[in-house]
Amino acid sequence: MADAGLLWMRIQPLLPPRPSHPLGCHNPRVPDRDAMDSILLVLRTGMQWNALDLTGPASSSSSHRRFQEWERAGVFHEIWRRGLLEYDQKVGIDWSFLAADGAMTKAPLGGPATGPNPTDRAQRGPSVRSSPRLLESTLASTPIARPIPTDDSPQGLCLDRGYDYDQVRELALAQRFEAHIRTRGEELAAKVRDPTWRARRWVVEAAHPWLNRNRGILIRWSKKDDNHLALLQLASGLIAFKKAHVAGLPA
Repeated sequence: MADAGLLWMRIQPLLPPRPSHPLGCHNPRVPDRDAMDSILLVLRTGMQWNALDLTGPASSSSSHRRFQEWERAGVFHEIWRRGLLEYDQKVGIDWSFLAADGAMTKAPLGGPATGPNPTDRAQRGPSVRSSPRLLESTLASTPIARPIPTDDSPQGLCLDRGYDYDQVRELALAQRFEAHIRTRGEELAAKVRDPTWRARRWVVEAAHPWLNRNRGILIRWSKKDDNHLALLQLASGLIAFKKAHVAGLPA
């Protein structure tokens, strides 16, 4: 968001209180805002946690410890959810068409969710954000309630040719979606035939560069899947908050 103060106003109420010490005492605690600013610095720049000792608002140990604490408390998932709710309130989510796509990112440190690199002699490394095999769990991960489609308000699911499988169509049907599977060339041809035709899959195509501006997820350095997922959720929430904020500005 353009105004860091507005962003903090949305995040601060979501943070849990400090856990009690088993001995009833506490050392001085890094302020929550300093810890969150350090986490955002790691997310945006892709810097290593240890580099915070020289450049961050909080030390690497304090920042990473708070990151783990907030991840376990579901803070980053809630930031994502609240961002979508605010966007839906100010702009409105168009549920008539959803889009899904996959992306591979480098993951030098590996992790349970990483797989072999198909372009580099099957060495360990890529972290797959989504694929036909993960489509079901991707759809199920939506953090806000999806309206029930009806005959009067059907919901389309736009996918590229990489999802051109019978099991994908069966999954879409089971989830009450109407699958629309096109290549980019087919979308361009449709636009030429009918100038009023609207491309639907551009949203997910644009989402990749939006996410990749956060260099902390452009390359996956997290060893733990939950940590990488938390950064993805935080980045997604920031995008939603920013889009809602921009929509609310006077023209």
